[in-house]
Amino acid sequence: MPMFSAKSNARHYDVPRLGVLVTNLGTPDAPTTPALRRYLAEFLGDPRVVEINRPLWWLLLHGVILRTRPKKSAAAYREVWEEGGSPLLTIGKKQAEGIRQRLEKKLDGPVSVELAMRYGNPSIRDGLRKLREEGAERILVLPLYPQYSATTVGSTYDAVFDELKKWRFIPELRLIGQYADDPDYIEALANTIREHWQAHGQAEKLLFSFHGMPRRYLLNGDFYHCQCQKTARLVAERLEMADDAWQVTFQSLFGREVWLQPYTDETVKAHAESGMKKLDVICAGFSADCLETLEEIEGENAEIFEENGGESLRYIRALNDRDDHLDMLANLAMDHLQGWPEASPEVKRSRRDPQATLARAKAMGSGE
Repeated sequence: MPMFSAKSNARHYDVPRLGVLVTNLGTPDAPTTPALRRYLAEFLGDPRVVEINRPLWWLLLHGVILRTRPKKSAAAYREVWEEGGSPLLTIGKKQAEGIRQRLEKKLDGPVSVELAMRYGNPSIRDGLRKLREEGAERILVLPLYPQYSATTVGSTYDAVFDELKKWRFIPELRLIGQYADDPDYIEALANTIREHWQAHGQAEKLLFSFHGMPRRYLLNGDFYHCQCQKTARLVAERLEMADDAWQVTFQSLFGREVWLQPYTDETVKAHAESGMKKLDVICAGFSADCLETLEEIEGENAEIFEENGGESLRYIRALNDRDDHLDMLANLAMDHLQGWPEASPEVKRSRRDPQATLARAKAMGSGE
């Protein structure tokens, strides 16, 4: 067996193309306890996600957490599961297809777009191999995380590198690290908030709820917290909001150590107890709705608000497959593709013409 893998039936005169790997966090294969156990073992077993002593964490993870948490998580997933799978998967497929359609119109050469998940399926390994089989010799990795974190974007890079180091032919590679302050991203967020206010009126306060992380990750140099703050500030400025009309909070806590604060659930409860009646929440760090937005914010936190005296917590849906969101992502990809043949109209089309390529290859004695 060869030490390194390669494209099946590769020919020297195959026409190369551009590949775009669109990635997100992940999803279990089904809303069942066994499926959640497999998914959580992969997710929580990643040292980028949980940075503690590995032998100790392995014992805790397999001896306690994976014996108790999967059943509870499976029940939560059943609350949001759709016919085609989890919302993150069904929306992700629409996003990848929308990006592909837009890039095909913008690019001068052939392009393939594949969706992949860091944990679960479709995997990053399978996504990269599909691109290879389709002839991609240049690959752009587009993680759908607006703000950079080692736990998300960094882990995605790990998975990409781990796969590529097994290949015989390594494609040219470019990586997108973040788009927290991209003007089109900020505008898309502002648009969806405006539309929500036009339909339902403006609440007394707008919460920007971002996924949390242990505070020590920030102290150890992770940029995530700062970029979350910047995103929220830019959106608030775009909407011309007063400083006391919006707030940044962090959700989805796990474990006992101190995480980024203030916590979303505690903030929601405090606002309700103070007499606030209507509260808007947007999760500006999530490119697609998922368990953390639909079950945790729209479900659990809405209940917390109402149980403590509030009337209505209104969750503003993620950008998902909105046209302005997909336009922004395609434009972001184009920004990072500059200089590659498929994105350069000045490159003669004959370089990518199959007959011209075949003729050149045979002339050089490299045909089949």
